[in-house]
This record gives sequence, C-alpha cells and structure tokens, in this order.
Amino acid sequence: MDILFQDWINLILRWAHLITGIAWIGSSFYFVWLDLSLRKRPDMDEGVYGEAWMVHGGGFYHVNKWMVAPKSMPADLHWFKYEAYFTWLTGFALLVTMYYWSAESYLIDPSVLALTKMDAILIGLGSLFAGWVIYDILCKSAIGKSTGKLAVALFILIMVAAYFFTHVFSGRGAFIHVGAMIGTIMAANVFRIIIPNQKKVVASLMAGEKPDPALGLQAKQRSTHNNYLTLPVLLMMISNHYSMLFSHDQSWLIVGLILIIGGLVRHFFNTRNAGGTGKAIVWQLPAAGVGMAVLAMFASYDPNAVKLADEDIITADHALAIVQTRCTACHSQNPRDEGFDEAPAGVMFDDLAQIEANAQRVLAQAVIGRAMPLGNITEMTDEERAQLGQWIRAGMPE
Repeated sequence: MDILFQDWINLILRWAHLITGIAWIGSSFYFVWLDLSLRKRPDMDEGVYGEAWMVHGGGFYHVNKWMVAPKSMPADLHWFKYEAYFTWLTGFALLVTMYYWSAESYLIDPSVLALTKMDAILIGLGSLFAGWVIYDILCKSAIGKSTGKLAVALFILIMVAAYFFTHVFSGRGAFIHVGAMIGTIMAANVFRIIIPNQKKVVASLMAGEKPDPALGLQAKQRSTHNNYLTLPVLLMMISNHYSMLFSHDQSWLIVGLILIIGGLVRHFFNTRNAGGTGKAIVWQLPAAGVGMAVLAMFASYDPNAVKLADEDIITADHALAIVQTRCTACHSQNPRDEGFDEAPAGVMFDDLAQIEANAQRVLAQAVIGRAMPLGNITEMTDEERAQLGQWIRAGMPE
C-alpha cells in the first residue's frame, strides 16, 4: 500500500472514530446522568419510575422513565445504537490499518516475543473475541448476580489480559489491545444484550403482552459497565502518544491504576448525579488524585535501568554512531525502512547537529520512554539508551 495513501486512510478513519466515539460517549453519559437524576413526584402516571425536568437551548424538557415499558408505544421511537456500532467499526479499522498492516513496526517487539506477523494478528483478533466471551460468561454466571463480585471479576479479567498482552506484544501494541478488548466488550454489550433486550420489550408490547422486567435489568447492568469503563478505555486509546505509560517493564500494573482512577472519577459524577452529598462524594476525587500521583511515580521509576558512572560518559562521536545505527533506518533524509518515504515528523539524525537539535526528543522517546525505535526493530540495547541519556543530560560534550 502506498505510504501517503495509508496515511490518508488512517486520518479519515481516526477522524470518523473520534466523531462516532464522541456521539456514543455523549449519549451514554447523558442517559446515565438522566437515570440517576430521576426523581419520584406526586401524580406521576402509573408505571413511571421517575421524572426529570431540564432546561437547554432556550427550551424546557420533561422526561419520564417507565421501569419496564409504557402501556402503548409511540409512532416514532428513537434507538441509540449506531453510535456504538460505528465507533467499534472505525476503531477496528484503525487497528487493522495501523497495528496489523504495520505489525512489524507497531505490534511486534522481538525483545518481548519473537512473533511472525500472522501470529501477532491472530493473537490480537483472538483476544478480542475471547475477552467478550469470558466477560459474557461472568455476567451470566452466579458471580453476575453480585455487583461487587462482578466488578472484581471484570477487573481481574482486564488485568490478566493486560499481563498477557505486555508479555506478547510491544508496549504500544499491548496497551492498544487492552483498550480494543474493553471497547469490544462495550460495543458487544450494546449489540448482543442492550438492543436485543429492548427489541424483546417492544415486541411484547406490540403483542399486548407484559414485558419481562429481567430484560431491562440485564440491559441496565451492561450499560452501567460501559459507563464505568469509558474513561479508562479513552486513555488506553490515546496511550500510544505517551510512552511513559506503555514502555514501563510492569506496564500491566499501570493498566490497573488507570482502571481504578477512571472508575473513581466516574463514580464521583454518578454519585453526585444521584443526589449524593457530603461523605458520599467527598472521597472519590481526592482518591483519584492520589492514584494519579502514584501512577506518575510508578511510571517514572525504573529499577532495571542501566546505571553508569560519571566517568563513563561517551563522546559525541560515540553518540552519533549509536543514533545512526539504531535510529536512521527511519529518521533520515533517505529512510532505509520500507514503511517510511520520509523521516517521521521531519526528525532526522544524519549528522551531530541534527541529533543535538532533537536531543530532548531522543531523551524522551528512546531513553526514558523506550518507545523508539518502533518495535525496537534495530535492537537498541539498554546500555546504549543509558549512554545516550547520560551524554544528553551532561550537556552533550565533545
């Protein structure tokens, strides 16, 4: 595939993914807020669980919720499903065009596990399917009857997946697959449970039958899961821009911290929207703040980093040799890597002046973050990273 054409496909899909994702998240957050904001008032119609009054855009809105369904169906009924479907479809297309098409650069890291391109792709696809199947089984099992036990089981499932991915794929590829697995679970909840259950309720009403209230409860359970998973999965999907997250030797633990922090923030808003005050909401955001501090300290600490003595600072010529050996396959006026027609982001290391001009990028991406070279395709060693970092921090002496 032509590189420029692939870039345009990537851009179009990424934009579409953002648009549909915003639509899905927006409607999801709105309905969870609405559900938690409903209040019981005198003189409500029979079967109405609660109502909410809202003002927006110069108009007033009055919304009622039936716990099961109203006695009759209106002529026009709005369904909220295509936002979820197209968010998953565009996200999966992005996964294919970036991580599967260029698996040798973005998905495979020989220092983690030597995989063929096809093996890596099959593992990735299989994990998305397996994640949904295991999650669905948990929800339908005895564990699913307890909100607390199911939450713990889901957390363990994602952590096991994160540990597996980080020991199979590159750090970048591992994080994106954790996010893709969670996103698949969320979209499948809509496609396999929420919408089918709603259709069964509508069909019962049309047939003059009383709908099964268990259908609504099951859909509600899955919708709540989607709500709490949204904030963590958002960070997972942009994690490829932040190497300090995915490059850590124990990055699967970082996944756990992200899940906890995102869940706490979401729980704060849900509790407040439900009318919680005082002790009910005072602890979530401070706890999330502490979690962020722990995350930052943990991600910044590398016990396995190679330590060098001050007298071991390399020369500028040595630094140039390392960079040109490990980095100019891509970052050169004439890249040798077939995946690039020109240097990524216009960054080139063809001479010492160019290296010095981009020294902070080298420090962040190759030394601290270890995100470069992509997939460590040139097999840059930890000692070389340490030597470059020491040379840059010492002021890049001759």
